[in-house]
Amino acid sequence: MLPLGKGQLGVSTFFASAHPHDKCGSNGLPLTPNSIKILGRAQKLKTITHPRLCQYIDFARGKNERLIVVVEHYEDNVRLAAKEGRLSSPNKIKKLAFEVLLGLEYMNKHGLVHRALSSHNVLLCPEGKAKLSKFGLYHMTGGGADVAFPIGHPQYLAPEVLCPGPPVDTDVYDDTEMDMPLSGPKVDVWALGMILLELCIVRTLYMYLCIDNLPEDLRAILQLCLTVSPSKRPSPSTLLQHEVFAELSKAEPPYKNNIKLFSVELRCKDLELPEFDGRIEIDDDLLAGRRFDEVYYLWTLAGGDLEGELKRKGIIKPKPAVFMLPTVVAGEEGETFGHEKERKHLLDDTTILLSLEELRQRLENIDDTAFFPLLEDERTTSPISPSGNDLSETQSLPLVIRERDIEYQFHRVVLYERLLKAYPYKREHIWKEARVDIPPLNRAHIWAALLGVEGDVQGCYDAIDKETPQLIDRQIEVDIPRCHQYDELLSSPAAHAKFKRILKAWVFSNPHLVYWQALAFASLSAFIPKYLHHFFLKDNSAVIQEYLAVFSHLIAFHDPELANHMESIGFIPELYAIPWFLTMFAHVFPLHKIFHLWDTLLLGNSSLPLCIGVAILRQLRDALLSYGFNECILLFSDMPGTDIEKCVQDSINIFCCTPKSATFRKHARPPPKPKNGQRKFPASYYSTDYHDQPRTELSREPLTLEELKSEVSPRISAEDLIELCELKGPSPSKSPTKKSKTSRPKILIVDPDLSFSRGHIPSSINIPFNTAFSPEGDLVPCPAVSSLQQHKGRVVVVVGPKGGRNTYNFANQLVKLNYPKVVTLHGGIDALRHTGLLTVPPATL
Repeated sequence: MLPLGKGQLGVSTFFASAHPHDKCGSNGLPLTPNSIKILGRAQKLKTITHPRLCQYIDFARGKNERLIVVVEHYEDNVRLAAKEGRLSSPNKIKKLAFEVLLGLEYMNKHGLVHRALSSHNVLLCPEGKAKLSKFGLYHMTGGGADVAFPIGHPQYLAPEVLCPGPPVDTDVYDDTEMDMPLSGPKVDVWALGMILLELCIVRTLYMYLCIDNLPEDLRAILQLCLTVSPSKRPSPSTLLQHEVFAELSKAEPPYKNNIKLFSVELRCKDLELPEFDGRIEIDDDLLAGRRFDEVYYLWTLAGGDLEGELKRKGIIKPKPAVFMLPTVVAGEEGETFGHEKERKHLLDDTTILLSLEELRQRLENIDDTAFFPLLEDERTTSPISPSGNDLSETQSLPLVIRERDIEYQFHRVVLYERLLKAYPYKREHIWKEARVDIPPLNRAHIWAALLGVEGDVQGCYDAIDKETPQLIDRQIEVDIPRCHQYDELLSSPAAHAKFKRILKAWVFSNPHLVYWQALAFASLSAFIPKYLHHFFLKDNSAVIQEYLAVFSHLIAFHDPELANHMESIGFIPELYAIPWFLTMFAHVFPLHKIFHLWDTLLLGNSSLPLCIGVAILRQLRDALLSYGFNECILLFSDMPGTDIEKCVQDSINIFCCTPKSATFRKHARPPPKPKNGQRKFPASYYSTDYHDQPRTELSREPLTLEELKSEVSPRISAEDLIELCELKGPSPSKSPTKKSKTSRPKILIVDPDLSFSRGHIPSSINIPFNTAFSPEGDLVPCPAVSSLQQHKGRVVVVVGPKGGRNTYNFANQLVKLNYPKVVTLHGGIDALRHTGLLTVPPATL
């Protein structure tokens, strides 16, 4: 979006037409409210940015099919200027026509038609430039089909609009029933001609007309614009090529809106800097340099209320319910009569201004340098928040409070805006800041940056065939209406169409994969390979079963009591966890919770979803431990309220307390091969997977599914053991699993005494398996068992001979005794024989 500059925020409102209560669609379901349809189509208008168009900023849906539109606005317009005689010069009129045509041409390139063009909808900014307002009304209302009022002003409507032909069969506006043909770009050329005619005669239209004294070039433009036959009338792009506008075209710098945030091309290739004339203009209004969407976002945080503003200005007038009662209710269908005719369903073209004074007062104590944060200083390459010291206390507050703190959000939004402009070169800094939090305004672009999106994304997407009918179309059409339909935007036909195109593009780009039910909108090409590699193969049984087996290991590692109870009642992960991981929790939580969950999910590696699953179970722990099988099924069929912030924090703690090799999977994504010329960015411990590390003789090897299912505890690699126990001294990149000396793992050798005496790991204890447990399954008391009990709660590494089943049986038995954090060493003691780390006790005489 463009910066605020000298513009203002304007608000207007109108009503969509309501469906009859007893009317249903062809599928037997209630019809989608027209206000929902309008809201879905309107989202496209936010992406249309041009100097000659007023920027659409936001759309909101109110009660009784009310739509509220927030848009860039100026108080001056062509009608006022004409009354005051400021547009009487032929050159000014030609310049105005040229600027209007530039806006119309850009609209037409994006498939838009104004249809409501009039002298009071052509606004004039303080510099005198024209900007078209209300240009999206015709598009968002489905060509006027979803509202009870006509689109356009009668005196400016083209003949083909006033006398339309038969309706055309089109699906441009989804399932809207059109009762008249759609208007094309040439209707706006006629409206422009009528506006120019008003300016030329400087009189109210349809009064005494005299154009004999007009300059020849203006007369030529008027004759072209007011050509009755639309087939002979030029389009805006054709009219711009007329010789009348030749000089203006040369003087007009070309509009360049091809800077793509995630492009790897040189963005400053065509940059032209203006010549410095020695004068420096300093604008004290720093807020004017922020984008419209940023200013509006901060305005809402400062207490802004759209409906409240409309009520204060008298646009919304509450009416007592008693005055809305009908006089007569007749018939079986309850048809009503005697209402006072409602005028609210007609268009009120008034636009009110939103005052920014409250926002400026809330930001007046912020230092001017905060508007221009430095990303680096001479001593460090870390991003610097200008008032970081002041914000440190706010960062410790709950996320919900931080998202409502206007000063905190201001600093975060401004910082992220600069970091995103420097993407991908500041990718590492974006990761670092995202670990703190992600402001809702920037979430979409930050998620894309965290997923490593680069290149000509739009070009790649456009090149994919998304229209040819496929076998999966029917299943997609059935599944999409099940996806978060309580959300107004996601329930709109426009959103359904976009979802379908995205899913079809994904299936087309991955022919070896198939569409699965409930894939939902999480199926993004950058997201699937990282977190759901091979989950959507035609035969994905082995992948899912391995994933769930590792999940079971993590439950036993962090909460053995819960794992034992769920196993005893037969409540296995296959019964509840598959939808969690197939959709990455998109169908478990409502959208506002998913946003916060994914803010953290995208920062972790492919094992973080497993930790989130464990965190969910731990929140439900008390209920699960007291429930039987049937109660657990009911609990998960209707998930209770979950504290998502606690879930996120618990999942991070679980992730940090889990050795990385414990989540190793055979079917995880292999390390990506670097492409030619691709930059390699340093990755943190948290964002890299275990299989991304260089392979050594100490690394873990994949296990068969049978081996995974036969073991209760996870395995760790020898290199993880060496790092966790610091057997080779302090490591420069220690795993967060070991936070202090007192939390070092306890190594438990289960070899017979003879093997223990031939070499063991320093500080380890020996409890031979054949004498460790009593017939009841309890540990037989001995000094080694006492030492083990003293270290209960710390990581316990069970080590035995390579391939020996006693090692895994010992670990399984410890889990049954509710010992947490039990793991086994992959490869056994033999994995360490060539490291020189084993010690031999002194011989006894």
